[in-house]
Amino acid sequence: MESLAALSTEDAGPFDLIFIDADKPNNPHYLSWAMRLSRPGTVIVCDNVIRDGAVLDDDGHDANVEGARAAFSFIGSDKRLDGTAIQTVGAKGYDGFAVAIVD
Repeated sequence: MESLAALSTEDAGPFDLIFIDADKPNNPHYLSWAMRLSRPGTVIVCDNVIRDGAVLDDDGHDANVEGARAAFSFIGSDKRLDGTAIQTVGAKGYDGFAVAIVD
């Protein structure tokens, strides 16, 4: 979070691509910063948001799952974003990422 504030203070950006792969409970904060550091056409990728499907389970309430849900809520509620989620499958099980484009 400190690095993002520093980028803003330094008038860095806007950026064409923003990749978020950090502590999941802070996803809404990272997305908020991403919007400040973006422009129309910026692609924002938020990694590890499928959480082995736990985002859909009613009993999935750990902080990482809640952070993933918050990312979807943020993307879905911000009129400047058009996004989707892509599920991936690999040696570590399944997860995925959300990708959104700033309008």
